Amino acid sequence: MHRRINTSLASLLAGGLLVAACGSDGDAVTIYSGRTENLIEPILEDFTESTGIEVSVRYGQSADLALLIEEEAAAGQSGADVFLSQSPGAIGVLDGAGRLAELPAELLELVPENVRDGDGRWIGFSGRQRVLVYNTDLVDESELPSSVFDLTGPEWAGRVGVAPPNGSFQDFVTSMRATEGEEATREWLEGLSANGAVSYPNNNSIVAAVGRGEVDAGLVNHYYNFRFLDEDPSHPGQNHIFPPDDPGGVLIVTAAGILEGTDQPDDAAALIEFLLGTAGQQYFAEETFEYPLADGEQPAGDVPAVEFGDAGAIDYESLGGGLDATRELIIDAGLEG
Repeated sequence: MHRRINTSLASLLAGGLLVAACGSDGDAVTIYSGRTENLIEPILEDFTESTGIEVSVRYGQSADLALLIEEEAAAGQSGADVFLSQSPGAIGVLDGAGRLAELPAELLELVPENVRDGDGRWIGFSGRQRVLVYNTDLVDESELPSSVFDLTGPEWAGRVGVAPPNGSFQDFVTSMRATEGEEATREWLEGLSANGAVSYPNNNSIVAAVGRGEVDAGLVNHYYNFRFLDEDPSHPGQNHIFPPDDPGGVLIVTAAGILEGTDQPDDAAALIEFLLGTAGQQYFAEETFEYPLADGEQPAGDVPAVEFGDAGAIDYESLGGGLDATRELIIDAGLEG
């Protein structure tokens, strides 16, 4: 897990990491967030209102932010106090490099053991499942695939949307590499490309395209379709969940960690505790339709219950090239990245 991501700092900065501040106090807790601003900012504002602790947030792709933290640490800088990662893969980079502080025991006890790091360096605070969203006017239930691998078949030619540049799709492919192997993953990606899979920039775009009938189905995180239905009950999209042992239905946690050497460990811990409290967990359940991970917290009414496996069991960074190699694999397969 000590392999670093092969991306130059120059290209990272040229990509334009976004910075937003909730207050400008020099003592604000600095967060590097792989979660997008629209999904995380409201609960961060609630945290500041409830505790009086100001936060300053830098937004970007989780893997890019992990690289930035590594670069800052190598230069003797300490830009971040807390890292909010879209997936365990990116936060695993920092864990393996020794950049994360051990979390207080009282924080770790808020969630089941299977959704936190075995060494206590990071903790899951929300979860999502990969699904196939489909247009119920265009796809009959009898057509739905029993495995994500079936989507390379001729019956799905030109009918499936994917989001190659999206972090969640890359997390999913990285997980497939770890569980199914490099060659099987490569063949599947090449099969999707050869089958005319349609590329979109993100999950939202796929769900919207499915709703318009532009594509019949698409691979997304489960909560996006619930958000569309919440805004428009007539939206024709519905989630198809793959069997528990199929890589197409992988469950992924969103993780938080405190950076080693922070001078604000108490405020950083208070932030994570707030995300894992009822206010934070029900925000993720009711507003973003994700899975709350703290003990005793339930998902929104229409979101089906799931059982998360061991989130720390897959050593993502033992894979050759880590997340960067996943990106190359997607592009080499002929999917736009």
